[in-house]
Amino acid sequence: MEVRVFSAAPRISFPFQKYAIITRQWAFELLSFVRCLSFCATKCPQTVLQSEMSIKSKPDRYLKKRGGVFHYYRRVPSRFEALDTRGTIRVSLKTGSLEIARMRRDNLETADEEYWGWLSISEADGVLNAAHSSAIAKRYSAAKARALAMGFTYKPVEELASPTNLEDIVSRLLSLKLSESGEVVPQQAEAVLGGVEEPRTTVSQALQIYFDDIAIDDQIGKSKQQKYQWQKVKRLSISYFIEVVGDLPLADITRDHALEFQRWWKDRMLSPPKGEKAVTANTANRHIGNLRLLHRAYFTHIGEEDRPNPFRNLFFKTKSRTEVPAFEDDWVQTKILKPGMLLGLKWELQLITYLLIETGCRPSELINLRPENIHLDAPTPFISIKPSKNRQIKTESSIRDIPLVGVALEAARRAPEGFKHYHDRNELFSANMMKAFRVRSLFPSEDHVIYSFRHSFEKRMQEANIDYGLRCLLMGHANSRPAYGDGGSLEYRKQEMLKIVHPFDPALFKKFDEAHPECSVALSTQ
Repeated sequence: MEVRVFSAAPRISFPFQKYAIITRQWAFELLSFVRCLSFCATKCPQTVLQSEMSIKSKPDRYLKKRGGVFHYYRRVPSRFEALDTRGTIRVSLKTGSLEIARMRRDNLETADEEYWGWLSISEADGVLNAAHSSAIAKRYSAAKARALAMGFTYKPVEELASPTNLEDIVSRLLSLKLSESGEVVPQQAEAVLGGVEEPRTTVSQALQIYFDDIAIDDQIGKSKQQKYQWQKVKRLSISYFIEVVGDLPLADITRDHALEFQRWWKDRMLSPPKGEKAVTANTANRHIGNLRLLHRAYFTHIGEEDRPNPFRNLFFKTKSRTEVPAFEDDWVQTKILKPGMLLGLKWELQLITYLLIETGCRPSELINLRPENIHLDAPTPFISIKPSKNRQIKTESSIRDIPLVGVALEAARRAPEGFKHYHDRNELFSANMMKAFRVRSLFPSEDHVIYSFRHSFEKRMQEANIDYGLRCLLMGHANSRPAYGDGGSLEYRKQEMLKIVHPFDPALFKKFDEAHPECSVALSTQ
């Protein structure tokens, strides 16, 4: 069998010039040629390094003079093109003096080579940051796509350079096009000859890529604290996986690894460590699901949507969700609204409690109220729940206007600027409230939480036969029924809410005002 091959590879010699006859006796040389050509395009081999060393001996290396001014002119080595995107480096040395230009060139040259040296060491040690890991992954994906576009399936050079692949190698070599200078185009060579290694992005690196490059839409509009909370759960899931299995390259995770992670959660559900509570199926499913999501999102990001997900269909069956119990009306009126019961707490905690009782809002909605959300001068005073420039709300249906009645109106009148101390500090608010209610024995049972106010509000509306659509609107729930109208005027909503308002002793706010004169100042200006 005879094959005519066009040979043109920069800085690589092969025992034929323009055309050559390749038979079995040339197999070893041909395979070595493939490895060398691929390496030349991507890895800065010995020939390139020798070329660099020869450049070092030139006193005016990397110098070009334009308009009487010297410039530092140098290409980024092809090995680092995916990590250092400057391409051709052009820096004005701002001098016409050759001697000064050489000194400034030396400084830039040293800085660049130290940087590339760090990249080389980091790559070898597996400590590239997320941006570099992402670049490597995209380069690998691009090489696969480019090979496919040229009519080939991407194969690593180690797999390609086998004596059984001679015809495939020759076909790939024939497909290479030359640049104007007569050299092989590196991007084509690395794609067709398998010169780009599969990325070794670890689980922790993939998570950072997910935050920085993939899940952008999920973070737009979130406040700093919302972003922190959103990332916190996912970081926790990854930390558990690393603890159990290790910080493996994402591509190396197998079904066995995923099952090992699931078994670890099973043990924590059935036989938790001493002193720890058993985790729920929901908790385990959430953490396994975060690994499943990361795997799917990352490989979709680099163009490998069809890669099997080792975490697929791994979950525990969950029991029916335990409902948060509501506060009974009598408990609210005789315990929580008892004058002086909340004295000693920060004034914000007291007033937010009263707003929770008569608005049914989520705690996060109230603690993040801004002055522009509190409308005390309106014919029907109300608060508006809506997103802001730097803060999302839970759902589109959460956007709503809620009239202020009863203790909620009195509380809002004393806090027209909102609750700055707790803005974007959900965890602090929750911890302080839970502690305050437990110390004062204000929870009827261990199952009651601050969210019980919201359930109580909904229960009272239901028992008062308030229209279903209005109930959904005031709660910020999506209405499953066809929507007609806008939920009624604020005055209409107020009159409906007055059907369920809690009575309260005027002494409640008299005691509050005596303890917190700073709030009564706001009251006197209205």
